[in-house]
Amino acid sequence: MRREITGFSNPTVKYLRSLRDKKHRKREGVFLAEGLRLLTDARECGHLPKMLVMAGGRDRHPLLDALEADVAAAGGDVIVTTPDILSKITGKDNPQAVAGVFEEFDTSVGSLDRTAASIWLVAQALRDPGNLGTMLRTGDAVGAGGLILIDDCADPFSVEAVRASMGAIFTQRVARASWGEFHGWLRQGDGQLVAASLRDAVPYRSAQYAAPCFVMVGNESQGLPEEYETACDLRVTMPMRGRADSLNAAVAAAVLSYEVLDTLER
Repeated sequence: MRREITGFSNPTVKYLRSLRDKKHRKREGVFLAEGLRLLTDARECGHLPKMLVMAGGRDRHPLLDALEADVAAAGGDVIVTTPDILSKITGKDNPQAVAGVFEEFDTSVGSLDRTAASIWLVAQALRDPGNLGTMLRTGDAVGAGGLILIDDCADPFSVEAVRASMGAIFTQRVARASWGEFHGWLRQGDGQLVAASLRDAVPYRSAQYAAPCFVMVGNESQGLPEEYETACDLRVTMPMRGRADSLNAAVAAAVLSYEVLDTLER
């Protein structure tokens, strides 16, 4: 159904704005994504928004026309509104021309197929949604199976994390679990758990990686708990040539993932 909304007080506008709040997203089981490229990536991966919101008065685009047609054919809602209202919905002063409301995915670790990829990314207590989105992009770049979030991580379905993922939220599997749940699941099958560490670590470029390899990074400020590091099959270290004693968590994951990829493809 296609309809036009021009009032800020419209209940649908209030509902869409509420999705920027985690408690409302969890209650509704949906999340908000914005931008034609991101929504097109979602469509190509088999994910259509249940509600499509577009700013009126702009030039049409064939990709937007195709997206609108598919949403309408699937029985979704198509909302045409003003750029100012779309700005209020997304929280951006210069919003994209389109946004969509998607149903959240199954994030249980038990739903993952570890044999689907040779590399998986794991983040423990990652608090920055930008870092989370960056790790999703890294996972997409190296062909990882997905990102497993351990303990109290940032919400992968927040507007900030989805935006930072640049569409990888739709190409990568996302799972959430406690350390006990994840470790128990991992040890039920094949899987090498690798972490960047200073505890009995070997140089990351000469380490022996094995598929499926689970690359784990810790909290941005505290790193991984000692218990988690000692449970790893392999601990590796990266050289720090300057004053810094560590890399950003998402950067460390990217560097290590490419080394794992290179090793596994030799």
